[in-house]
Formats: sequence, structure tokens, C-alpha cells
Amino acid sequence: MSLGIHRLWKDHFVRSLNPGSKPLPTPSSSDPHSNEQNKQREHWTMLDIAGGTGDIAFRLLDHATLINNDHDSRVIVSDINPAMLAEGRKRSLSTPYAHSPRMEWLEANAETLPPAIEDNSIDLYTVAFGIRNFTHPQKALEEAYRVLKPGGVFACLEFSKVGNPLLNAVYKRWSFGAIPIIGQLVAGDRDSYQYLVESIEKFPRQREWRDRIAEVGFLIPGMDQEGEGGWEDLTGGVAAIHKGVKPLDRSD
Repeated sequence: MSLGIHRLWKDHFVRSLNPGSKPLPTPSSSDPHSNEQNKQREHWTMLDIAGGTGDIAFRLLDHATLINNDHDSRVIVSDINPAMLAEGRKRSLSTPYAHSPRMEWLEANAETLPPAIEDNSIDLYTVAFGIRNFTHPQKALEEAYRVLKPGGVFACLEFSKVGNPLLNAVYKRWSFGAIPIIGQLVAGDRDSYQYLVESIEKFPRQREWRDRIAEVGFLIPGMDQEGEGGWEDLTGGVAAIHKGVKPLDRSD
């Protein structure tokens, strides 16, 4: 569907989140011991939803380890499909994380996460090319808000809508005309590829999806006072990155 560009999108997505980066110090503390603790790196607890193959999770840990020298942050890979989780576990064998406490695999429905994922327990919630397939995406957003810590980030990478009319016409012709045929020829599965293009077409446009994220209580980075912006288009809008930040408690 993306002619392989999705790998570049995923790389950019993870870089934009900068997992394992040092938290900001707390300026209100005058305790020298507390200030020293602030200088120490706090590990991130990350939840990658619909991430069974491990594509995003491996990137998150690689970035934390190699870029930010963070060897403690961990990721929970959640997927409703046990076969996808099995594939992810298999793929993890070729990574440093196969038998590491830094990676956990969880079979779960993103719309009703299990009690094991507690309220206010996650620093970063990611979902890449999955949320458009959810039966009730809004419920998943509400669950994301519940499990994220105040200040935690919801980040979504998903196929979206092309803004340029000419490019959009070419893209739709390619999507609906060529993709199902390629699926039939290459994988012998026209129906799945037909569903792919139809699910992308039905998914909300960037502005509407941004507003849905805001409706559950997230603050939207990059949105100006006039209500413009608040997402990042990739390849002209073929895909887009949306983020939301859970507000800090008032006591903070």
C-alpha cells in the first residue's frame, strides 16, 4: 500500500517521540537530594497497541538504548490477535530483547484493557496502522487516557487523507484499482486488500481525528489558537501522526 515507505514513516514516528529521553527536572524542589534524583534518568513504561509483530516496540527500545543510553525503559506489546503476538515473539529472537524484562507480550482488546494495565501507569501509548480497524476507536482513546500518566503521550500513526487534489486522485486510483489486484496476484487474497483500502477511506480525516482525540481530554500539541494544525502529514497526507498529552494534575 505504501510501496515500502511505511518503514520510513515508522522510523520517523519513533524519532519524533524520542523514547528514553531524560525527564525535565522539577524546578520547585530545593532539596539537594531531590535535585540529584532529578538528574538521574527515569525509565519509561511504554504500551504499544496492535503491535503484535513488534515493529514499533523494537524501534522504541532501540532508540531508547542507542540514542538515549537508556537500558531500563520497557515496552508492553499488546495485540488482540495471538498469532500476531506469536510472530512478534519469533521476531524478537533476533533482537537483544527476546528474554529481557524490558519487553512484555499481552493479548488484550485495546477497547477494554485488562486490570494489569493500571490507571496512570503508562508514559507513552503508541498505535501504528491499527486503530482504524478497531470496532470502537473512541473507546480505545478513552482507555489510552485512563492508563496514561499525567503528562503521558498518546501517539498514533495511521493512513490518512491526501490534501492535494491531484495527488489524491492518483492515490485513490492506485488504491482502489491496483491494490486489490496486487493482493490477488501476490497473496491470493483480494478481499483483505480490498478491506485495507476501504478501511482507510472510512477513517476520519486529520482534523476530525484530532478533534476526537481532544474530546476525551487530551491536549493537542501543535494546534494553534485558531484551531489549525495539531497533526503531522507524511507523504502529502497518505499517512499522518497524531499526538495527545494527558494534562498534569492540578496539584502538579
